[in-house]
Amino acid sequence: MIKNFIILSFIGKDNKIGLKINKEFYVHSFEKKIDNDQLVLNILNFLKKYKINIDANFSIIVNNGPGSFSSLRTSLAIAKGIKISKNVNIYGYKNTDLDAFDPNNIDLLIKKNLIRKNLIKPIYLS
Repeated sequence: MIKNFIILSFIGKDNKIGLKINKEFYVHSFEKKIDNDQLVLNILNFLKKYKINIDANFSIIVNNGPGSFSSLRTSLAIAKGIKISKNVNIYGYKNTDLDAFDPNNIDLLIKKNLIRKNLIKPIYLS
């Protein structure tokens, strides 16, 4: 069961990260396009802000698109880097399966089993 997680939704527009920890949900939205280095720093600062300890009980959920090639590849690379360094679970979901980026819809996504463990197959817009 996925309890504590970070969710990355970078598809090139309306980019967001969410964090669920101990039944609390926090969101950070990006109003403008952000470069890859700044994205990594923003995610790290977001985790530091809430004093998150990433361990094997933590999960990462990544939006697999459809979306921008570079945005999807960057978020997948970040997720895989955290997975390798911290031995966390990684999941992917389709953008079309998440109606709104809020805790209730994300919980429904998980309960309806619309996420795939270790199945990272991004869908790029052409």
